[in-house]
Amino acid sequence: MTEATSGNDLVGKKIMIVDDSNTIRRSAEIFLAQSGCEVILATDGFDAMAKIIDHQPDVIFLDIVMPRLDGYQACMLIKKNPRFHSVPVIMLSSKSGLFDRARGRMVGSDEYLTKPFTKEGLLNTIKKHTQQQNKVA
Repeated sequence: MTEATSGNDLVGKKIMIVDDSNTIRRSAEIFLAQSGCEVILATDGFDAMAKIIDHQPDVIFLDIVMPRLDGYQACMLIKKNPRFHSVPVIMLSSKSGLFDRARGRMVGSDEYLTKPFTKEGLLNTIKKHTQQQNKVA
């Protein structure tokens, strides 16, 4: 299969966006809904933990800096759970430093996306990780 740019390959994919910024959540929700994704929104790590169990997302985007339970802590909890270990977790941050990327890898994140992200960047990241899941399945 070639790298198709049609949005149809994302229809029905469950994507979770965890960010304490309403602007980031809304932007991502609009981009993803236009592509046919089912969008699950969470405001922080604690909110995300409950919703992950209920909705079982295909891909999770986690902001790093959040109140109560930050992205690193949330990622570590997700990856330690055998049920969700294989779900791709993409860290979101306005920081693009090597230290932040390395720390994300240490807690098990699959990728690192710098904010502000573009619609294309968001969708390409999802396609990459859902295609990898399909190959493994």
